Amino acid sequence: MRLTIIVLIAILVIGTTIISLGYITNQKYVQIIEKSDPYEKLQNYKEELEKINQYNQQLLSELEVKITNSDNDHLEQLNQEIEVLKRVINDNKVELEQVVAKLSAMESKP
Repeated sequence: MRLTIIVLIAILVIGTTIISLGYITNQKYVQIIEKSDPYEKLQNYKEELEKINQYNQQLLSELEVKITNSDNDHLEQLNQEIEVLKRVINDNKVELEQVVAKLSAMESKP
């Protein structure tokens, strides 16, 4: 009986220590993220938008290949998917241009 209580207390202490260390290290990580300035955040956002745009371009290319190799049954659905992707790509380009403009404005200010 005493051995069981000692083992449970030891497990409780070790678990609490691990959870506390995890929380402390997680807090440091969050603080590092919060210290990044708006320019860096905007730069990261721009990079993510570029990745999304590249991915959408790839999807568009794949859909266009499917159209050329497809029969007429799925042609209408593929055309609709292509139109949606084209709209998303255009919206991303507009947003990307706005982000680039903001970045250049932030860069020019001292």
